[in-house]
Amino acid sequence: FGDLVTMRWFADLWLNESFASYMAVLSQVGATRWKEGWTTFAVNEKGWAYRQDQLPSTHPIVADVPDAESIHLNFDGITYAKGASVLRQLVAWVGLDAFLEGVRAYMREHAYGNATLDDFLRALEETSGRDLHSWSKEWLESAGVNTLRSEQSLSDDGSAFESFAVLQEAPPDWPTLRSHRLAVGLYDEGPGGKLVRRKRIELDVVGMRTEVPDLPGEAAAPLTLINDDDLTYGKIRLDPRSLSTVVERLRDIADPLPRAICWTACWDMTRDAEMTTRDYVRLALGNAEAEDRVGIVQTTLAQAAMAIHAYGDPSNRRALSASLAAESLEALRRTQAGSDHQLAWARTFVAAAGTPEQLALVRGLLDGIESFDGLVVDPDLRWHIVRSLAAAGHADASLIEAERANDPTDRGQRQAGAALASRSTPEAKEEAWRRILAGEGALAVIEDVMFGFQQLDQDELLAPFAARFFDDLADVWATQNLQEAIAFGRYMYPHRIVSAHTIELTERYLTSPDIPGPLRRLLEEGKDGIARALRARAADAASA
Repeated sequence: FGDLVTMRWFADLWLNESFASYMAVLSQVGATRWKEGWTTFAVNEKGWAYRQDQLPSTHPIVADVPDAESIHLNFDGITYAKGASVLRQLVAWVGLDAFLEGVRAYMREHAYGNATLDDFLRALEETSGRDLHSWSKEWLESAGVNTLRSEQSLSDDGSAFESFAVLQEAPPDWPTLRSHRLAVGLYDEGPGGKLVRRKRIELDVVGMRTEVPDLPGEAAAPLTLINDDDLTYGKIRLDPRSLSTVVERLRDIADPLPRAICWTACWDMTRDAEMTTRDYVRLALGNAEAEDRVGIVQTTLAQAAMAIHAYGDPSNRRALSASLAAESLEALRRTQAGSDHQLAWARTFVAAAGTPEQLALVRGLLDGIESFDGLVVDPDLRWHIVRSLAAAGHADASLIEAERANDPTDRGQRQAGAALASRSTPEAKEEAWRRILAGEGALAVIEDVMFGFQQLDQDELLAPFAARFFDDLADVWATQNLQEAIAFGRYMYPHRIVSAHTIELTERYLTSPDIPGPLRRLLEEGKDGIARALRARAADAASA
């Protein structure tokens, strides 16, 4: 994909990248012992796609690429992850055999040449017998992600469904209601206290409301899962009964893919202010330790930390952070020695540690006077500890320089720059800002300084730099190369300063008609992130 057959122009970049992403997982699941590829895909790649597709800069998979400069910003979650997700839905729509036969025909006809979307659709239409042009209009040529939720009524005693329908919504800016091939699964108590699928119904969902005729009269279940098997691309909303089950018992779902779907749905509900940060953190801390897919554990713990600092009511931050640190430490002590899960909990504890006792334990790990059976404090973990201590005000420049001397590699140089920028002092932030504007070092080095600069719990320290970002932005864009300027716009935007003032500063800057297109896109994305966080915080505070 991309070598044997190459797209004619970058508008069809997805014909390279989406296919490669999709076929990589399909091949992994079909030809190796790693059979849980779609589980990882559901959490990581689709999570990326959902985030990207809800930004104001979203675009159709078949992108509008008017010039070469615009190419850089379309190597994104739409072209890669959403495109691969939509290909999975296409396979559900036409069938795997017809899909593969069509792809083979497409490759044979256009080998060592260039092709377009129409060429691809024509090959699949011939093998599947389906008209795919309307499908393409819905899925490839329009942007945005649909939301799918259930409308259900139960018998008086709550034991059976009387009616069940799938409702579909679309965002106002991209009001396309798509045709979805999906499954609805009912999960009940099974052997060993596990939640197992009792019934699966596959159907086409079209328009705003689709009845599910096989469910009336069926016994109700603790968990009803729309998009079971993760066939379609859409945000899933859990009904109140299912959400309660998931928060309390997600760990009891026997199969990893429905667990992944539930993890993703809950995170998306948190970002959309439909699930409180407190509930999400309770879900994470109550269920992640039992999750056997380490990638899900890593993602969930990182999201819990982000929810606490970005989406939760600030008045709850200290208590939730303390819970995250305490529970992570206990999980670290209980988890299998030497496992990747142990390392995930260790990294979470190190980043969340806040009490004097916890910080002393973290420093002891660095100095070798504290240990956990099986936990190897290798250079990567050492730098994670140094950065975390620096952000908490417990590592000065001399400690960081000593660690740099112990690790005279490129990684050591870059991590030292990040750690120095992480320090919780005005002087450290000023020096990091100066280095970034001066471009001292290669782009990868400066990006690590940027990553260190914006720490989760340094709001007051970072607040003065919100206005300075906009003051320096035009000069950066005028004097630095495109990749450096994009990095500054993406990573130094004041993401941590969640306030109406940050939105006001952004909107004021955006009134200029002379802003380059890539920069305008980055600023719109940054503003959208602040607005999302403000909505989530308001909902979290209102639910207290």
